[in-house]
Amino acid sequence: MKKILGCGMLAASVLLAGGLSANSVRGDYIEARTADVFTGPCFANSEVELVGNLAVFGWRINQGSFQGVPLDGLAVVGVVRAANTLGNVHGAAYPVKSVLIVDERANAEQRLALKAFAQRMAGDLLQDIVRIEYQPIQFEIEGNNVHGARAKLSAGTLATIQTRAIREGDHLCSNEITWYSPLTKTEHAMPAYALAHSYKGSGLGTTWSSPEKRSAFVATFALNE
Repeated sequence: MKKILGCGMLAASVLLAGGLSANSVRGDYIEARTADVFTGPCFANSEVELVGNLAVFGWRINQGSFQGVPLDGLAVVGVVRAANTLGNVHGAAYPVKSVLIVDERANAEQRLALKAFAQRMAGDLLQDIVRIEYQPIQFEIEGNNVHGARAKLSAGTLATIQTRAIREGDHLCSNEITWYSPLTKTEHAMPAYALAHSYKGSGLGTTWSSPEKRSAFVATFALNE
């Protein structure tokens, strides 16, 4: 026991001496909901409490570790069904049921770290996970530039998001703003048009396809603690 404790203290000392953090992660993020996030008051008011309680979101870790576990190149996706419109300040979205889709390339230690990372980033949205899936996850951003807002996420056959930049023709009332914030903390986020947004898996009591909406974000994130 003394030997195990000594090894743990030594590892912690090495981290502190090197100025390293057990949770230091950078990467890209995407989300899509069943309500517009870039919209005007008239459209937002017509959707609130009716739609927007379903969402798919995912992180691709470009570099870093969480809980001391290297996660470079891996991804994790959350899918949620809330009680109300996500982000609505006038109505509670909770309770929220969620499904977690973990990159199948991750080893056992990385799978646990990815779950903990996703829960850290999404907060209460991923506290009640009813199902965990292990699937191949593909996450691509065209030109590796979130400003272009052209991205695609696929988690096996279970969940899909595909986005493009919002165009002039998407301004339907000429009074649009970014009505809702992203569902997680980001460095820089661009609202985007969802060409595809779907979930076909189990666990939430529903599936959906909600394409052709101004309902997405493409972003970068950084966590260092």
